[in-house]
Amino acid sequence: MNVVLAAVIVLVVTAITVTAMLLVRRRAPEGSYFQDGDRASGVFGVLATGFSVLLGFIIFLSFSSYDQSRAGAEDEAGLVAQQVQTAQFLPAGTATRLTGELICYARSVAGPEWEALNAGTLGNSINPWGAEMYKTISTVSPQTPTEQSAYDRWMDQTSQREQARLDRVHGAEGIIPTPLWIVLAVISVVIFVYMLFFADSGEGTATQAVLMGSVTVVITLLLLLLVFFDHPHGGGVGRLQPTAMERTISLIDAQVKVAGLQVTPPCDDHGNRR
Repeated sequence: MNVVLAAVIVLVVTAITVTAMLLVRRRAPEGSYFQDGDRASGVFGVLATGFSVLLGFIIFLSFSSYDQSRAGAEDEAGLVAQQVQTAQFLPAGTATRLTGELICYARSVAGPEWEALNAGTLGNSINPWGAEMYKTISTVSPQTPTEQSAYDRWMDQTSQREQARLDRVHGAEGIIPTPLWIVLAVISVVIFVYMLFFADSGEGTATQAVLMGSVTVVITLLLLLLVFFDHPHGGGVGRLQPTAMERTISLIDAQVKVAGLQVTPPCDDHGNRR
């Protein structure tokens, strides 16, 4: 999340609500517009509690989705590294080709695909190198027990990798439906309007400003936190980054050098086909 932008939003919203409170206070009677303050406070408690419970529950679910995307990215990166090892037990030509395609897959995830996630334009598109690996492995006819075992293991890892990718991208376009945003916005406005009826010309300006400002800051921060969890990818503090896959790319390069393999990936450094 862009911390500076979030701070500006909080300050602007708070300034607007506090200004509205102080303007209403000028004509408000002493003791607020409510003749029975205890009853009014009880009603406000119901509003605030209902809002906080609803918002807390949504934040919990959003955080779960955020954590699922993070875990999916890490699992996917780990499985790519494992498949490089598995590929070496397949026939020589296939092993070299699959290794190169795995490198391109990793570069594509950390490059163009992650950029599309940040921009929210990934949609339902598949990774092109995943399709290339399927074409390559479909031509394999394992002959030895070792090749058969590696072939079975490869297929299992492919299924796991595809599921991990789904976990990583599932929240790219937002997980909170529009009706829920509308409900949260309406409740926020209701609480704001209700707070204006606590305007009291008998209290000091600072007291009234703190009364409205504290409620505004808390609600605004919680809504911004919800926005953050609803779009976990992108730039800013706490956003998901392709760190795990970038680490896997370095790991694969090291594995290739240690094993003495001659692999020329059919893509550039960003995973784009040569």
